[in-house]
Amino acid sequence: MICDGGKMTEIYFVRHAEPNYMNHNDELRELTAKGLADRKLVTDFLSDKNIDVVLSSPYKRSIDTVKEFADKYGHQVVTVSDFRERKIDSVWIDDFTAFSQRQWNDFDYKLTDGETLREVQTRNIDALKRVLDQYRNKHIVVGSHGTALSTIINYYDASFGYSSFKNIKKLMPWIAKFTFDGDYLQRIEMFDVFAGQV
Repeated sequence: MICDGGKMTEIYFVRHAEPNYMNHNDELRELTAKGLADRKLVTDFLSDKNIDVVLSSPYKRSIDTVKEFADKYGHQVVTVSDFRERKIDSVWIDDFTAFSQRQWNDFDYKLTDGETLREVQTRNIDALKRVLDQYRNKHIVVGSHGTALSTIINYYDASFGYSSFKNIKKLMPWIAKFTFDGDYLQRIEMFDVFAGQV
């Protein structure tokens, strides 16, 4: 139940636009021409949300997805290292689908030099809790990633698993809004920014 007159913290997690998968450097992977164009959908969606703060994973594709909005409305993009994407391994893997499904089935599974989904979830939730402490009752944007964001949703809603992740896998950009009363999550709303687009 929302308290009468109570202020809320609203956090819009923005999954990055389409990246260039030919670039295997996870930190420096840039957006494609389509991804750069699709940033306008994010900017338009956020334009009337009274955003106070713009945060992002330190990875280029996430920063660049929210930077157009930040620049237009006079915000700095502040990077938060713990919002970065899950590390798969030190080498590129070709069968991402099988790997991803195995990780969702076993939150403690990882490759030799990678992270488990539990580790990704823990550091992303820790970062989210710090944001809730620092920016209470503000409207916040966080540039994020598909897997990282999915583990945050899963933390609050265990029914969000591999099949849910598969449903959003190709949605780039994609937005999930979290509304908090203090530290208590009121609701999660998910937005397909392409809805209604030709």
